[in-house]
Formats: sequence, structure tokens, C-alpha cells
Amino acid sequence: MSTLDPVAVFRMEAAECLEAIEAGLLDLTHQLDDKDLVDAVFRGLHTLKGSGAMFGFEALAAFTHHCETAFDRVRKGEVGATSELVAAVLAAQDHMRALVDQPDADHGDTGHKLLAQLQAAVGAKAAAPATATAAVAAPVQEASAKKAKNGWRIRFRLPANSMANGTNPLGLLDELRDLGECTVRADTSAIPPLDELTPTELYISWDVTLMSEQDRSAIDDVFIFVLDDMELSVEEIDGAAAAMAAPVEAKPAPAAAASVSSPPVPVVPVQEFRPVEAVPVKREAPAAIQAKAAENVRVPAERLDELMDRVGELVIAQSRLSQLASASTDIALRSVSEEIERLSGELRDTMMVLRMVPVATLFSRFRRLVHDLARETGKAIELVMEGESTEVDKTVIERLADPLVHLVRNSIDHGLEVPADRLAAGKAKAGTITLSARQAGGEVIISIKDDGRGINRERVRAKAESSGLIHPGQPLSDPELLQLIFAPGFSTAAAITNLSGRGVGMDVVKKTVEELRGAIDIVSMPGQGSEVSLRIPLTLAIIDGLLVRVGSGRYVIPLAAVEECLELSLEEDLRSRGRSFISLRDSLVPFLRLRDLFRTGTKPDVHQKVVVISTGTERVGLVVDQIIGDHQTVIKSMSKLHNDVATFSGATILGDGSVALILDVGHLVAAGQQQEAQLRAAG
Repeated sequence: MSTLDPVAVFRMEAAECLEAIEAGLLDLTHQLDDKDLVDAVFRGLHTLKGSGAMFGFEALAAFTHHCETAFDRVRKGEVGATSELVAAVLAAQDHMRALVDQPDADHGDTGHKLLAQLQAAVGAKAAAPATATAAVAAPVQEASAKKAKNGWRIRFRLPANSMANGTNPLGLLDELRDLGECTVRADTSAIPPLDELTPTELYISWDVTLMSEQDRSAIDDVFIFVLDDMELSVEEIDGAAAAMAAPVEAKPAPAAAASVSSPPVPVVPVQEFRPVEAVPVKREAPAAIQAKAAENVRVPAERLDELMDRVGELVIAQSRLSQLASASTDIALRSVSEEIERLSGELRDTMMVLRMVPVATLFSRFRRLVHDLARETGKAIELVMEGESTEVDKTVIERLADPLVHLVRNSIDHGLEVPADRLAAGKAKAGTITLSARQAGGEVIISIKDDGRGINRERVRAKAESSGLIHPGQPLSDPELLQLIFAPGFSTAAAITNLSGRGVGMDVVKKTVEELRGAIDIVSMPGQGSEVSLRIPLTLAIIDGLLVRVGSGRYVIPLAAVEECLELSLEEDLRSRGRSFISLRDSLVPFLRLRDLFRTGTKPDVHQKVVVISTGTERVGLVVDQIIGDHQTVIKSMSKLHNDVATFSGATILGDGSVALILDVGHLVAAGQQQEAQLRAAG
């Protein structure tokens, strides 16, 4: 069984910490006087600095120290929080991420430039440069010690394997010493004889007396990454008693520096270490952290994918068993088959839930993007997010990140006006970008909406005609005209900028959505804004399907798209020749004869069936020879040789080992609507 690398674990936790810091900074841009947000950012920076030093990321710890110092001054009221400070720390946060990912790389003078920006944002009395840090550290600690009013007795013991896992106790002691004047005493009573000693294990515990003006939460932050496995006791003691217990000289005497031949140094006797119940305090973050660690388990995504593959194979085997049982008269076999079918269905549903993640993990990335683009373009922009709890397959989330970036950038650059133009048009100074998600059947609809100028249809048509995409004067419906913006190389921008103009962004959006078996809808009103909606399947792994027969072939229709099934008699089929419409509750629905579409060369069954499918408000009927029944469909990708076959979105293996193709509902609905438009145009 493989053991996770402690440094890899730190990188994962550091990534979460950086995300929390970024979220706090972005919230702070709208509420610069919110003390809780300032405290949250400061605590995040402090945690990142301490854990970085603990795991040997010295460059990260040194750089983060300056940002922490700046926010400490804001926290103490020495300077005010400004948008310039937030922007400087956001830029510094990107550098912190680089120091986490590539600690040994040459980052040039990026750090010095960012610290100069930070110092300019805070003022002349901001955090000193790295060269002056050592010179000012002692005076700062002296001032802190003079003002210290709280006395704390801290006793802790780390797990025996903590050093082997990358935890350095000296780093913890250094962090405690940064909080104020303290005395550190080591309890060596647990060290075994030399012949029984394991060099990689830790046997020492510590008893620390601390005088500091910091509260209990600052002490908890020191141990935040090791709380789950260690023994820790924190007691508040009288300030006078703490002063008597803490000598003026607080520098530790490293045991490693002592010579082997030197006489034994007397160790200050301490009581046997026992966890003592801490004094009750209002803050309950450590308990919350422990509960969270107990309730959640980190699992690599690759293991989930592998488990999903195994579940898919199990579903196929179960389908085979069901087919054998249905052809058998053995009641016991049928009973076992039904039980296996139930259990495999529950396992499949559980597996699908494990793969589902809320779109909030996707939407949260755009807060920083919108903030940076607002500063770059000079536009006032508000980002609104709705339906963040909607859950989608993790693979879909990963694939949608880049398309949404292009859509948001396009809305900001082409859609939203500058503040002066918005005010002249009677709009609010700040434009609004709305990201929303909602579930509709087996699809999730993700929309990007802006309240800008809308799409200029004349410019789109002119560009399409000049590019040869359409003939001059060619009649197009409004949806067809708007869909032209997704053509490769298409752009109405007058000049190429950092945001747009190259005509590749929207093409990427269309290709990715089509690969996900989704569809794109566009609505735009001149002067009011535009909305782009992405209709994406909830999952790309296992779906419920309707198994049908056309000629001698079997096909799967995604069950989430099926509205109803009707019977089409031979007489009705003959009467509908040439128009291909059925009357369904006072409305005409076009239908496609799959037998003709697939050129089966077989005669139709006497009692054909029409399966009515839909995407959104559009409906079309599919004429099949037989409806076999529902089928748990494990989706397999088509080969590269079939990339241009738009009618099918994938394939699946049936119980008898044969292959059934999965119909692409979006393509078939579009084909049906196109057929309807042609028939209506013909009169």
C-alpha cells in the first residue's frame, strides 16, 4: 500500500489555503472595513507561512512573512485596508503558488518587485525588505514582550513518526517564540536506552511557558496542521506566575550542539506529561478542524476513475446475467439475478454521487478573473453567481473550465460597456456578469449572462459574408446567425488585444461542448445584453438508456431525453409520407425515420413506435421498429475513425457481448427541426 508523500500532502493543503486567502481578498475588495475578513486573510497567511517553514519551504515562508506583516498592521489599525493593498497581495499570492509548486526554480526578481508593490500599498512603514528582517525582529519581539499580558502554559507531544513525516518540532517552537517571550523545557524522560532507540522516532515532549498579548487562537494556529495526531494541553496562567516561570533569556540551547564528552547538562525536572483539559474558550476552530478531518477522506481522482471503470464492467456483467436468467426457467437463478441487478444499481448510484461535485468549485475561479479584468479594462463589473450547489460529474467540471473562461472574457470585452457609455444609456455604472447553473432532467444548464450592449447582428453578418462563411444576402434565422460567432477564426473585434480578437476562443467553446455531448443556446437583445447557455449531460460515465431496435441493429436513446412513446401504424406511416409530422396534443412534432436515416434496407415492422425526445423546448420524434426496454448504459468513447459521425455520441456493450450505438439527441433534434423548417418553407 502506497504512503502519501508529506510534501505532496502539504502542497494539497497549501492549495486549499491559497484558495481561502484569495476568496477572502476578493470579499475584502467589496468590504474594506470588515475586520473579520482582515483577520481571516491574516490567519491564512500566518498558517501558510508556518506550515511552509515546517516542511522546508523557506522561500515561501520568508516571502509570505511580508504579506502577513502588512495585514497584521491592518489588523491592529495602524494602516487601512485599500484596494491597492488587496491587489498587491493578490499578485503576491500568485507568486506564493509558484513557490509552492516549484520551490527550487529560479523566479528572478519577481519577489522583490511584488514586495516593492506591497510596500508602496501599505506605506513607507510597511514590512521591511528581507535584508532588514533580522535586524528588526528583536526590537519587535521586545516591544511585544513588554506589552504581553496573557500567560500560557503549553505542553505538547508529537507522534513518534512525526519527523519521518516531515514535521519539524523546532519550527513549532520558533512559531511559539514569535508570539512573545517564552521559556522552553524539554522532557527527555521517554528516551529509551541507546540499544532500544529508533533514530527516526521522536521521544521528546515540550513544556512551554509563554507571555504574549495574543489570544488562544494564535496558539492553536501554530499546531493547526498536526492537531489530529498530537497530544496538546494549553492552560491560561496568571501573568505574574508566567513572568516568574519565564526567564529573561528565552534563547534555546540546542542539545545537538553539546559535545559527547561534556558533562551531562542538568535538565529542569518537569511533571510527567499528561493531556490536561484546556480552559474553555469561545473559539472552537480546533474542534471543527478535527471533526472535518474525521468526516472527510482525501482520495486521488485516479482511484475514483479506476473504481468507476470497475463498476462499469460490473454493470455489463450484470446485464449478461440478466439476459441468461430471462432465458432460463430456474427460479433460483432469476432470484439471484434480480438481487445482483438491485445491488449493482445501488452501487452505480453511489459511485455516481461520489463523482459529483458542486459547480461552486468551478464558479469560484472566476471571481479572481473578473477582478483582474475589471482593473485591466477600467470597467466596473459585478459578478453574480446562482445555483452554486448544483452538482455535476467531476469530468464535466474539469472540461468546462476553459470554455467558461472564454465566455466570461468575451462578455466583459465585447458585451459590457465602459462606465461612461452605460451612464449615457441610462444603465447602472457597474455592469453585471451572472453565472448560473440549474438541473433540467439529465442535463445541467450553465448560463453566462451580461447586461451589456448585446450582439450586433449587422456586424456578425458582415464579418461572416466577408469571411466566406455565408453567401451575401443568404437568409438565416436569428439563432443560425448568432451561432456563426462559434465558427473557427470568427471575431468582430477591430483589433487584437490581450482579451480577444484572434477568433479562437468561441471555437474552443463549441468544440468542447460538442465533445461533452452538449449544446449551446444564445439569446441576445440589443442594448439589454446577451445570455449563452451550455446544456451539458450530468455524467459521462453511466446513464439510463432506452434500448430500441431499428432493422436488425440495436441502439440506445438517453432516457433523460425521452418524453413519451407512441405507436405508429402502417396506415399512419403511409399517410405521413412527404411531410413527416405527427399531431401530438394539438401541436405538430416532426419525426425522423431512423430506418431511412441509417439505410437499413429492411421493411418496416407492422407496428412501429415513435419515441419523442427533446432538448429544452425543441422536440422531435424518432421512428423505430421495436422498443426493447430500459438499459443501464456504460458509455464507451467512439474511435478516432468515427469522429465525424455526428449521429452517435458513443457506444455500449450489451449483455450478449454485441455493441449498441448511443444516439446523439442534440444532433437528431437539430436535424428534425431543420427538416421541419425546410418543409414549412416549401409550403
